[in-house]
Amino acid sequence: MRKETGRNQTVQQKKIRIVEVCCGSFYDVKQAAAGGADRIELNSALALGGLTPSTATLRLVKEYNKELPVMAMVRPRGAGFCYLQEELQVMEEECLELLKNGADGIVFGCLRADASLDIEAVRRLLTRIKEFGKKAVFHRAFDCAANPFVMIEQLISLGVDRVLTSGQRKTAPEGAGLIGRLQEQYGRDIELVAGSGVWAGNVEELIEKTGVFQVHSSCKTWLSDPTTIQNGVSYQIADDERVCQYDVVSAEAVRRLVKAVHKI
Repeated sequence: MRKETGRNQTVQQKKIRIVEVCCGSFYDVKQAAAGGADRIELNSALALGGLTPSTATLRLVKEYNKELPVMAMVRPRGAGFCYLQEELQVMEEECLELLKNGADGIVFGCLRADASLDIEAVRRLLTRIKEFGKKAVFHRAFDCAANPFVMIEQLISLGVDRVLTSGQRKTAPEGAGLIGRLQEQYGRDIELVAGSGVWAGNVEELIEKTGVFQVHSSCKTWLSDPTTIQNGVSYQIADDERVCQYDVVSAEAVRRLVKAVHKI
């Protein structure tokens, strides 16, 4: 049995339900705030899974709503999470810039080629984050782990505050079994956030099955840009009928999710 530390007590006592909304722009944050989101994960390029946002976007977000906690993504490219040394250098600098410009925490994930935790890379970023006294969040790179129980214990030992996971499945409802086991075994030591495929219609069952207190959702809708395809040149990001559309946060979808979570 783990010895309960002051940090563990703090994590254990956080029983308030939290809805975190994944945002890719200043517009998205406005919609999330209007819907009553409890926390923001700020990115750019959500079509690539979320990359580092600009400091200009972060500044505008913090000026717009100083009270809404903003976790800023640090991810320099798409694809996986095994980074070159040059990419890690960029990540450290991005981390510093975002923290200096008001980020309440940093979201990141660093793996080795075998999908084990890149402990040294995590330590490098954690050092920056903790210098500012902010939250360290390990994102869904966790879902690539060969052994999630080994990795979560490593993250706890390193001092990571929170893990975002879909339970190593495409969606959190599909991975609810693993999420529940992680919450039961480690929820006293680290915050677990269930994310991917979460919406108002399934969140109550997800929370009941997993015991988590925090969920993460994109609450997505679509807007149209008629200049997406012109003169035979296409910049579409969707492969279906939404050829001239791009995804944004829906304030109404956030509102429904928040209502569903806070009634539990």
